[in-house]
Amino acid sequence: MSRYVELHPANPQARRVEKIVEEIRSGGIVAYPTDSGYALGCAPGNKEGLDRIRAIRQLDDKHNFTFMCADFAQAGPIAIVGNNAFRLIKRLTPGPWTFILKGTKEVPRMTLNAKKHTLGVRIPENPITQALVAGFGAPLLSSTFIRPGNDQPETNGWEIEDFLGHLIDVVIEGPVGSTEPTTVVDLTSDVPEVLREGAGDPDLL
Repeated sequence: MSRYVELHPANPQARRVEKIVEEIRSGGIVAYPTDSGYALGCAPGNKEGLDRIRAIRQLDDKHNFTFMCADFAQAGPIAIVGNNAFRLIKRLTPGPWTFILKGTKEVPRMTLNAKKHTLGVRIPENPITQALVAGFGAPLLSSTFIRPGNDQPETNGWEIEDFLGHLIDVVIEGPVGSTEPTTVVDLTSDVPEVLREGAGDPDLL
């Protein structure tokens, strides 16, 4: 059974955040609110956690996992970012966007798309997400929490706890910024390509 933790939506309690971060560092996975629905996250080098997230979401090895970053500085070591992509990301973040980029050699291969060697990068606006990633001190390996058979992400921590709490180590209760998933933009070439329309307005590209 998971630990169910309520965090203040604007000023997450530091002691509670640190206990959650300790769980992540110990190999746990966490369900947490973002500015675009809930996400599942674990430490980037946690293969068991990665496999558990894949099993919960029923994902194959073609799925692009997302590295949740507190700011652009955290994204620099893990993603190859050209000048045009840099300017676009700086302009749109923080916000409900996922950017597909080529991964660097610093990234564990198991977290990359098996064929394209790509990953997703997010810089969210949600205060709880920001506190969690800042407390962890590095990007958090994540995937939007969309249950198999659904096309929208989970939006309530208590529902996750009731139905799936036995599969997750920590469930954080807190508000999400939007009930839509992120807008996914492929930035691996010179021309941005929208792969999925969501909470981020594609017209801003």
